[in-house]
Amino acid sequence: MPKILVIDDEKAIRNTLKEVLEYENHEVDIAEDGTAGLKMFDASSYEIVLCDIKMPKVDGLEVLTRIVESDPDMPVVMISGHGNIDTAVEAIKKGAFDFIEKPLDLNRVLITIRNALDKSTLVSQTKNLRKKVSKKFEIVGESPAIMRVKEMIDRIAPTEARVLITGDNGTGKELVAHQIHEKSQRAKGPFVEVNCAAIPSELIESELFGHEKGSFTSAIKQRIGKFEQACGGTIFLDEIGDMSLPAQAKVLRALQESRISRVGSDKNIKVDVRVIAATNKNIAHEIESKRFREDLYHRLSVILIHVPTLNERIEDIPLLADHFNNLICSEYGMSSKKITDDAIKELKSIEWTGNIREFRNVLERLIILCRNEITGKDVKTYARPVMATGKES
Repeated sequence: MPKILVIDDEKAIRNTLKEVLEYENHEVDIAEDGTAGLKMFDASSYEIVLCDIKMPKVDGLEVLTRIVESDPDMPVVMISGHGNIDTAVEAIKKGAFDFIEKPLDLNRVLITIRNALDKSTLVSQTKNLRKKVSKKFEIVGESPAIMRVKEMIDRIAPTEARVLITGDNGTGKELVAHQIHEKSQRAKGPFVEVNCAAIPSELIESELFGHEKGSFTSAIKQRIGKFEQACGGTIFLDEIGDMSLPAQAKVLRALQESRISRVGSDKNIKVDVRVIAATNKNIAHEIESKRFREDLYHRLSVILIHVPTLNERIEDIPLLADHFNNLICSEYGMSSKKITDDAIKELKSIEWTGNIREFRNVLERLIILCRNEITGKDVKTYARPVMATGKES
């Protein structure tokens, strides 16, 4: 049952709103002035606040300001018998959800409350989704190797510095990129990921910078590229070591000038993005072999972060096992499995060539195939499945 706080110095208004809203199955608290209303707001939890503007002691705009400072997502509907455009605009600027004039139209009040509740539900769902996403990209571990990575993320995230992340396949380079974005000043902006290895070389320029209609045979309409999509946020260029030299030249220009031009257009478009790149390749060797531009490397590598392999952080396996056990079981809608000490010992003895990605797959396999607990025998049986060749993976 939604709970609503009504703050108004007119007793008749307070009682009328309480009666009408309770009839609509809302729980209602009433306060006779701003001071009492703020005390009640601090002492309890509400979905909506209805607040008069003209009140003794503390007026409604001051109440609004203090509520928004305390809870920016709280819908506050302002009520006034002396309404004018300037007052309404000021209330909205200060964060009010809506503004209603007296005498009250009760139908409009109910519609406004319904809309405010819809907004609250949407905000709540968005917060829960963000928590799930944050959990998905959480970096788990307390080993010295992974703690160095976490400390580096905390230090560089608030800056605008470009970052190059290196490490073997499956070590979690994309997790590092997500964490840098989530802890940066751009966290509310988009995070746009580009897998440079998955895009054909002839299409990478269009993918990154977009194209104009008719710029080539299959360009039947205008396309906005990833750099434009990431404006105000972060673009993550994964596997940048696989990018073609012509595309590297275009990216270098974009980094130098903070401008791009779509394929088939001479118009320069200003872009405001933070660039994070990642590769599993030895960039020094790629530069020496003339497959990667040295000047682009220096543009990208203001900060270098190397992600350790799982074999370099074996002591994190118990924490990783617990993390993936809870995460995977939650995804499947089942209770977490018990993982025995001998199972952890067996997991530690494995040579993890696929790193965290392989480890997660093994945990998922064990969770699916084992009953109530995962034992060392289970790990020996299922961790290395026989492939189509008949050999162990």
